[in-house]
Amino acid sequence: METLKEEHLESDTLTDEQNEQDENIDDKEIDTEEQVTDSDSIDEELELTKKALTETESRLLRLQADFDNYRRRTRLDQESGQKYRAQSLITDLLPALDNFERALKIDSDDEQVKNLLHGMEMVYDQIFKALEQEGVEPIKSVGEPFDPHFHQAVMQVEDDEYDSNVVVEELQKGYKLKDRVVRPSMVKVNQ
Repeated sequence: METLKEEHLESDTLTDEQNEQDENIDDKEIDTEEQVTDSDSIDEELELTKKALTETESRLLRLQADFDNYRRRTRLDQESGQKYRAQSLITDLLPALDNFERALKIDSDDEQVKNLLHGMEMVYDQIFKALEQEGVEPIKSVGEPFDPHFHQAVMQVEDDEYDSNVVVEELQKGYKLKDRVVRPSMVKVNQ
């Protein structure tokens, strides 16, 4: 019986040793699994960081492009504002020019009226030269093909002297400021 007890003790001891070895192996496996898990989490964290960096770079590039576009639009608006700064003044002066032109068409034999008309012509010329310096020019109409960008047709006539769709008569002069139409010409157009 003692032998049996001894064998059993030895068996228990062996079992304890095996259990300890198994535990050590299990611990090593757990450590390895933790290392693998740590490595996986580091890889995942690295991927997330790379993704965040890419998104940040993309956002930065879009922001920079938006800012460049804003700067360009602002510059163009300023240039346009500078280029057409006199447009409202010119628009207000055009009826006065029309009145000057109507007055200068008067014929008279009276010397005082002629002197007055000459003085008005001088004032008209000065105003018109000042407007020309700003870039104002009259729109050519009579004999030109009708262009809705430059002409406003108020009447149609039949005239054998002109081709079809050609301006026959100018009723009110039109003007351009540089490349922009300030006021279209009011015209009669041949059918």
